[in-house]
Parts: sequence; C-alpha cells; structure tokens
Amino acid sequence: MKSACSLSDRTAVRWSIALLLILSTILSLSGCRDNSQTKLEYAPQMYRSPAYKAQRYDPDAPTLSTMRTPPVGAVPVNFEPYRLTLADSALQDQMLNPLPRTEEVLNIGRKYYNIYCIVCHGPKGDGMGYIVPKGLPVPPSYITGATRQWGDGRIFHLITRGRGNMSSYAAQLNPEQRWAVVHYIRALQRAGNPSDADLQKFRSSGFDAKNDLPDTSIVTTIADK
Repeated sequence: MKSACSLSDRTAVRWSIALLLILSTILSLSGCRDNSQTKLEYAPQMYRSPAYKAQRYDPDAPTLSTMRTPPVGAVPVNFEPYRLTLADSALQDQMLNPLPRTEEVLNIGRKYYNIYCIVCHGPKGDGMGYIVPKGLPVPPSYITGATRQWGDGRIFHLITRGRGNMSSYAAQLNPEQRWAVVHYIRALQRAGNPSDADLQKFRSSGFDAKNDLPDTSIVTTIADK
C-alpha cells in the first residue's frame, strides 16, 4: 500500500514538472512575437475618434456631406456675445474704452485703421478714401461729422455692428483691436481740429508729415491675438 502511494505521488510530480515545462515554453515563445499591436483594446472610443472631416461624403446625410448645421443657440468656444442693437444708443455711449491711450495702443489702432478703414474713410478720416471716387457714396467725415460728439462706445458699436454701406468688422477685429481703432480715430479728430497749443507743439517738434504713408507692418502685443 505504501509503495503504491509513493508511485502515485512520483507520477503526479512528473506531470507537474512536465506541465510547468510546457507552460514556460509557451511563454518564452510568446515573448518573441510582435507586440506592437494590442490584441485587447479597452474603451477604444477614447482614442479612436469617430469624428469626420467637415467635407467628407456622407450618403446618409441630406446634403451628402458630413458637415451639419449647428444647433440653435450654439456659439463658438470663448465667444462673448455682443447684444447691443442700433436702437441702444444710450447704452452705447455708456461703454467706456478699456484701453489706455498709449503709443502702443495708438500704433495698434493705426495699423488696423490702415488695413480696414482707410479705403473708405481716408488717411485723414475725412471720408475721402481710395475707393470713394469709384462711385460709392462718401462716408461721413470723422473730422467735421457727428462722430466728434459721439462717445467711444458708439464708435465701437458702429465698427462692431456696421451700418448702411459699412459692414460689421467684428469678424476681422477682436474687441481690443476695435477699441484701439477708436483711440486712433480720436487722434485723427484731434489732428483735424488742432488747438493753438497743438499747432505750437507741432511746429516746435520739427516733425514733417508730408511723406507720412499708411503703415500696416507694425507688430504689437495686441495685434495678432
């Protein structure tokens, strides 16, 4: 009886050793395989985006394009809505220019005025822009027109919303750039209506503006935000 038990134990040990050898062989062979591709993917939607390119063909879409109309009320990320209308003139005048009237801000305003405004309003702000002789109505003058009595907020509103033949420039200029343009318009108004002190200071400075051409190459901190 004792001998039979010992034989059975030895057989079980041999089978265990053989099984371990087989398992170790399988593991060693599996280590030589290419593991660059994962066989089991956990939450694949996290790294395999289901997004489509905007112009991709989609046979199931009404327009045959993957581009979809945004839901009603959707706005871009970081978008700040501008809610004032043309009828809110009192609220427009209450808006104060948040930018200081510094040389840098005036250079920013000058740059973007010379890019977007000068073609109609002219380099002096008198409405004699480059495209006016081609048949378009002459824009109101900043020098002698009603804008001299406007608050900064109303001019900002006009740039933002547009009016008449002037379209909105909210897509071309961010709010800081528009406020900088307002500062530059104020500078043009003062240049067009100088006081005696301004003229005396100009003469004593020795500055000559005869060859002062529009400059749109200025690079500033606010310019390309």
